[in-house]
Amino acid sequence: MEKKRSVAFHTLGCKLNFSETSTLSRMLEVEGFEKKEFDDNADVYVINTCSVTDNADKECRYLVRKIQKKSPESLVVITGCYAQLKPKEIAEIPGVDLVLGAAEKFNIAQHLAELSKGDSARICSCDIEEVSGFTASFSANDRTRTFLKVQDGCDYNCSFCTIPMARGKSRSDSIANVVRNAEAIASKGVKEIVLTGVNLGDFGKGPDGAGITIGMNQREENFYELVQALDKVDGIERYRISSIEPNLLTNDIVAYVANSNKFMPHFHIPLQSGSNHILKLMRRRYKRELYAERVALIKTLMPHCAIGVDVIVGFPGETDEEFKETFDFLHALDVSYLHVFTYSERTNTHALDIKPIVPMQVRNERNKTLRNLSYMKLQYFTQQFTGQTRKVLFEGFNKNGMMEGYTDNYLRIVTPHRTEWANEIVDWKL
Repeated sequence: MEKKRSVAFHTLGCKLNFSETSTLSRMLEVEGFEKKEFDDNADVYVINTCSVTDNADKECRYLVRKIQKKSPESLVVITGCYAQLKPKEIAEIPGVDLVLGAAEKFNIAQHLAELSKGDSARICSCDIEEVSGFTASFSANDRTRTFLKVQDGCDYNCSFCTIPMARGKSRSDSIANVVRNAEAIASKGVKEIVLTGVNLGDFGKGPDGAGITIGMNQREENFYELVQALDKVDGIERYRISSIEPNLLTNDIVAYVANSNKFMPHFHIPLQSGSNHILKLMRRRYKRELYAERVALIKTLMPHCAIGVDVIVGFPGETDEEFKETFDFLHALDVSYLHVFTYSERTNTHALDIKPIVPMQVRNERNKTLRNLSYMKLQYFTQQFTGQTRKVLFEGFNKNGMMEGYTDNYLRIVTPHRTEWANEIVDWKL
């Protein structure tokens, strides 16, 4: 009897990558592979990469070296954004056997069937302009919460970003298929779905029936319609919108979430800069005034709503005055927490032509300043709910005798582990 081959996965980067890794894992299990933990010995190791920061590139190289030391006869497959952007660079890393670009990652089983250790690293990639298909994905490792991919790619071409080059044009699933996936997820006992994509608010564009584009701007389906359809799915008690551009977060979506029992009062809205001049250099599609209007509307309809913000510091040309603009804007804004990114140069992006370059020491100082602001924002937001009772969905993991969960408005709760609370929504006095 032929020995069952084993495979282990490691994911770098975003929630979208985690949903895709989970789908790749299920595909290989159907093909007869046994899933192993990444620290175990496996016949095949798959690293699903990100390339938003330099650290992701470095971490990929580190992981390949680690596999080489532990299990030199194993096959090493690299996929994800880094694999699409720099396939030749990855293929030259000692120990890498296969590089799968954006169009080929979901054909991984076929490629593994043709792969042998000791051959030169094989690159299976294509020009990103040729990538047009959409493959639905969702994570399935956690009974409590699932990341469901409904959209991929981006047409925005911000001056600092490589994602359009790594993932291609904006495209998405059909509402009917997303609903079917949500129903399948509900049948597994999952209580919460986090909707993920590269540019979620652009949902509706897609290949063959998945929201066919009609003309330049008209679409058969849109994100607001998707939200309404998912609200009707039995079994799912909570939805979260992972991240949505401020110009695509419409008043209708905000109002619907405010009146929904299933869509949680929690938005994550990228800002990137509080300076209109820097936003223009970044090629963002809104001004700070529109962002402030969105936050004001959310807080008017849902004063208890959590609002997370992405912001980049040290973008080329960002003066001390423009950074202060960003700090003052965020300080005055009624938001709950910040995700602060230090700008890093990315190959083939327009930002490389913008001068002057902000010294790395200054970038790091600005990052620290905004992280301190984020800490204070989160403390202030949390303290508003002291004494209130809110609904908490607890996760089942036992971490040194403790368990954690999140309120509807994304406050993290940690308490001694109780088995009966796992994957249950509990009324919790804060």
